Amino acid sequence: MKHFFIILLFLSSSLIEAQSVKKDTIIGDKILIEGDSIMFTLDDVIVLSKLKFNSTKEQRYYYWYWKKVHNAYPYAKLAAERLLQLNEQLKKIRSKRKRKKHIKKMQNYMEDEFAEKLKKMTRTEGRILIKLIHRQTGLTTFELIKEYRSGWNAFWYNSTAGLFKLSLKSEYHPESKAIDFLIEDILQRSFIQGNLERQEARLKIDYLDLVPKYKDIDIVEVINNRDK
Repeated sequence: MKHFFIILLFLSSSLIEAQSVKKDTIIGDKILIEGDSIMFTLDDVIVLSKLKFNSTKEQRYYYWYWKKVHNAYPYAKLAAERLLQLNEQLKKIRSKRKRKKHIKKMQNYMEDEFAEKLKKMTRTEGRILIKLIHRQTGLTTFELIKEYRSGWNAFWYNSTAGLFKLSLKSEYHPESKAIDFLIEDILQRSFIQGNLERQEARLKIDYLDLVPKYKDIDIVEVINNRDK
């Protein structure tokens, strides 16, 4: 498990800062207003349905998973920010040796500062984080490691994570995977409410187009089968 968290440390960088609260959120040409959960454009008004649970058990499951997503998302957001920052820094470094040295220096810094926090993440949070890294960067964790370290290290770390039923090659597909849509639903509602700070995904995701497809989603079943 140690290797897995070293990977996550390589992709995130600083203590999670307090999330700024935004009352209104802009998505393309649409505006979301907190409270009434209304999305509107110049041509139409869309009211997002409020959460309705079929049972106390379903409600309990949803908010358990809600907490896991909230614990994982800030790290994925930071991973995307630091990846962009790292790429900008590397553009100024021509020497291959100096580039490797710079990457190693950043990695050591992050390991010293944040190892303990990531080690405390649960397996479920780790799995969500891997998916969200793909959402926020457009690359899987495996691809990021392969890009910035070596193909052998990527293979080795993926095998190690596999011992804990975690694949660094996991992708984020809310359009075809119910568990990923549940994550996306939690994110979108949290963005509207200001509980999480929005960062645009690098993947093409149209949340509103997906809502009708999953309107009868069985939350308990989806969460219980999240590893499949």
